Order: sequence, then structure tokens, then C-alpha cells
Amino acid sequence: MDLYEPFIQSDRQRKLVELAAGLADVFAGRGEAYDREEAFPYENFNDLKKSGYGALSIPKEYGGEEISLYEFVMIQERLAAGDAATALSIGWHLGVLMELTETRSWKEGVFKVLCEEISANSALINRAATEPATGSPTRGGLPETKAVKAEGGWTLTGRKSFTSMARMLDYSLVSATLDDTDEKGFFLVDHTREGVSVEETWDTISMKGTGSDDLVLKDVSLPDSALVERDSAQGKKGDLPKAWLLHIPACYIGVAIAARNEAIRFAKEYSPNSLPGPIKDVPEVQRKIGEMELELFKARQILYSVADKWDKEPDKRQHMAAELASVKHIVTNSAFQIVDTAMRIVGAKSLFRSSPMQRYYRDVRAGLHNPPMDDMVIGMLSKQALS
Repeated sequence: MDLYEPFIQSDRQRKLVELAAGLADVFAGRGEAYDREEAFPYENFNDLKKSGYGALSIPKEYGGEEISLYEFVMIQERLAAGDAATALSIGWHLGVLMELTETRSWKEGVFKVLCEEISANSALINRAATEPATGSPTRGGLPETKAVKAEGGWTLTGRKSFTSMARMLDYSLVSATLDDTDEKGFFLVDHTREGVSVEETWDTISMKGTGSDDLVLKDVSLPDSALVERDSAQGKKGDLPKAWLLHIPACYIGVAIAARNEAIRFAKEYSPNSLPGPIKDVPEVQRKIGEMELELFKARQILYSVADKWDKEPDKRQHMAAELASVKHIVTNSAFQIVDTAMRIVGAKSLFRSSPMQRYYRDVRAGLHNPPMDDMVIGMLSKQALS
């Protein structure tokens, strides 16, 4: 059964899924080698650039496709079934641009130049907000990265961690504390500027291919126009929930789909001499497959329905924070459960380095540590219920 056909609503969406599928299939063939060699997947990102994938979420007038949230989660889910780390990384890029396209909170001239760089030259961007001392920016810590006012601009100094695809980035949106205030701002930093460097610190067992290294900024001189966002200037649109973060659960349910597919393939083909046929005929294996399908159905229905609501009911967006956070909690935990069940079907063979299952298991764990964290979601729901 085609897992995407029930969710495709138009020919445009079918073409988008086909684009993601073509890339995902190529990436899947490289996955084991990249994982074993602990290498950054440069080929994958070059393929994304050639395909125009990175321009999908920018405005049509600037050369993009201006994809909807529903389309975003669909293509990211499909891409992640091929390579989760690559999908998560490009998801940050697309998500940042989707938010900027929706809010138009920047000066239009600055945004236009960035979009044209992405459309014409396949430039890549990500937010750099996490720091060793502050942890996740969703916890509210003030950045230790400092922006000091200088003649005609700013001087930026600091270090950012968890900067996904840092080695491939052309630009970063860097959070910093403004001078001697408690105000935070974001600066658009061109990585070719003097004082910008990447320190390869990413040494993990999960999502190795994101290359989420440290971004180091040492006395980086920036013009006034580089300060593109600041707390005091964020209006009503800036207060909307960050729906684009649904690319996170979309990625991890994509990992679960890959594990589910591998478990079903194994069940159809593996035939020990203790049985008259393949293990797919064993009732317990069938039960486990049914459990995977049920969990997958639940997670995807929730993911796609909330994304669809965001697109079709913009007047309700202001009040969707709890729904969006709940999707992340439900879907990432379902993804972990599906991968666990898939490994139980495959058995000890799933632990071999030659099996993609062990990689799916390691990668899906990372979803528990992406924002918003489970405890924050539960707290938000409790507060809402008690208000």
C-alpha cells in the first residue's frame, strides 16, 4: 500500500512527494557508508541543491514554491525515510524560511536579497541559537553571545552549539544579547565574513550526518542591517506559534516508516528451517506488524490533521501552541515505539552494523531531545487545562 496516496490532495503535492522520494531513495543507498565512516553527507546536500529543494519554502515572487505546512511535513517525512540526518538538517533551513515567508517580519529588501541567494545559488541558512551554557533556547536562557554596538554596525562574539549542517551553511541567524541589555536579537551572518569559523565538535551516536558542530564568532563586524530581529520589535505575527517546527516530528515518523518497511521486508523474506514458510505467517509477528500499523496511523493522522488546520484556518493559529506541541510529543514517541517494535520483529539481526535497523534506532532517539521537550509539552497542557 502506498503510504502517501491517502494524504495527497493535489497534483502539486504528488510532484513534491515524488521529488522527495527520488532524493530519499538515493540517500538511503549511501546511509550505511556515511554512518560507518562517520562522514558528513556532502553528496546529499549537493543533490538537494541541484534539485532546488532548498527553495521550496521561499515566496513565489522570489523564485520559490511557497509550500504550505502540510506540504512541508509530507516531503520531510518522505525524505527522512531515506536519510533522517539530511532531512532534519534541511528541515531547519526550510522551516526558517517558511516562518519568514509567513510573517514578513524583516525589512523586505534584506529578505529579498536572501531569497534570491537561495533561489539563484542554493544558499543554505539555519538559526544558531543554542549555547553550551544556556542549553536549548526554548528554556528561555539569555545568549552569552554578545553584540556590541560599533560605528556603523555591530561586533559579534560568541560560540553556538548544535548548529546543524554548519559546514555547509552560507548564512546563520545568530542570537545574541544586545550590548549591556537583557534584550535578545538575531543577526544575519554571512559565513564568509572574517571571524566566522566552524569547530567540528559533533561526535554522537545519533543523527551523525547533521554535522551539528560549533559555530565560532570572534569579533565579527556586521552592518546595522544585519540585525534582522529583536525582542522589542516583534509584533503580533512574531508571537504566533512556530508551526514550522512540525518538521521535527515529520522527520522522526519518517525514520519509523523506514524501520517499518524494513521489518515487513524481513518478515516476508526470512524463512528459518524451523518453519514451513517465512515468519510473516507467524501470528505473533502479524500482531507486532498490526501494532506498528496502528501506531503509525495514529501518529500520521495527528501530524497531518494539525498541519492542515494551520493552513486552512489561519484565524485559529494564535491559539494552536498546545496542539502543535502535542503533535511533537505524540509523534516522536510513537516513532520510537514503532522502531522498537520493528526491531523485535527482526530480532538480534537488527543489532548488526550491516542492518539499517540499528541506525534507525539510534536516530529516532534524538527526537526526544528536539524542542519542545516532553516535560514542557505536558506542563503546557496541564496549565491550559487548569486555566
